[in-house]
Amino acid sequence: MPIWRSSAPGRCGIIGNPTDMYGGSVISCSIDKRAQVTIEPADTLELRTNGESFFIRNDDDLLLRDDLFDVGRSVLDYLRGEHLRCRISYQSEIPIKAGVSGSTALTVALLVALLDYQGKHYHPYRVAELARYIELNHLKIVCGYQDAYMCTFGGLNYMDFRGKQFYREESEELYATIEPLHDYVSELPFVLAHTGVAHLSGAVHKPLRERWLEGDPVVRSAYEEIAQLAREGKKALLAADWLRLGALMNQNHAIQRDLGGSGEVNERYIQVALAAGAQGAKLAGAGNGGTIIALCLDPEPVIAALKEAGSELVFFPKPCEGVRIDQRGEQVDILCPAGL
Repeated sequence: MPIWRSSAPGRCGIIGNPTDMYGGSVISCSIDKRAQVTIEPADTLELRTNGESFFIRNDDDLLLRDDLFDVGRSVLDYLRGEHLRCRISYQSEIPIKAGVSGSTALTVALLVALLDYQGKHYHPYRVAELARYIELNHLKIVCGYQDAYMCTFGGLNYMDFRGKQFYREESEELYATIEPLHDYVSELPFVLAHTGVAHLSGAVHKPLRERWLEGDPVVRSAYEEIAQLAREGKKALLAADWLRLGALMNQNHAIQRDLGGSGEVNERYIQVALAAGAQGAKLAGAGNGGTIIALCLDPEPVIAALKEAGSELVFFPKPCEGVRIDQRGEQVDILCPAGL
């Protein structure tokens, strides 16, 4: 039986987030944890994950239900005119709701696998934009562009999102500028610590997004400043000026914290990291839980302190390949006889 397999990595924001939602700039790195998808031809349309199954038999089955199958539903809802018949299984090494793009990595891996299954091959900019569109309009998550681009491209990237501060229709979106930096950076002295608190990034982003759209001068000037910090951070990163980069990361976090975009548990872990000797620490994604990132030239005492504070998952950025097809079966008849 022909089988398709795909995978995509998670990511961590080093500096500049969350200005990817506001026409800003971000430096981000992939992590060595991936979401994985397998597609097999079948007589029905079935989703499988975590030992459970869900069959898509009609339009109502594509409605979101706040369960393990919502990401699969959202991608299928976008592609539903294709009337697929296959068994789609997925799993992930990326911690769920941890601020490292677990749902986006799965969205990207599902999208690329299903497109490839249909014999469609899109360039990565289009894949990233489609994944972001699906998350916003089908999965109903208020989100930026960093996640979709990083899960698609992988690596260590400086990303420029100018002209993308207002969400547009799919056909009207401009592409981001993606500048790979991994060939010029020999070390990444960063540690990631999951707080153990699951969060919904959209819940953090939505109120700040609404304030920005209303023209709140505090929010607007804050995100202009954070975007500039990312541009300065690019220079510090390439020069291996870790003290400077750490200071810029701290500024980034202070601004986002003062806007209300952090959280009590995040602040506790960030202070633990700094007290243990980290040069800088901030949110790796959205706040109210999830994951923090610390720049530490002597990582062992920082790791020990974070674990003592309660973090059960400490991991590291790693430039790695973006979304990929790991196995490709032969083309098969994929259309249902009639309807979904």
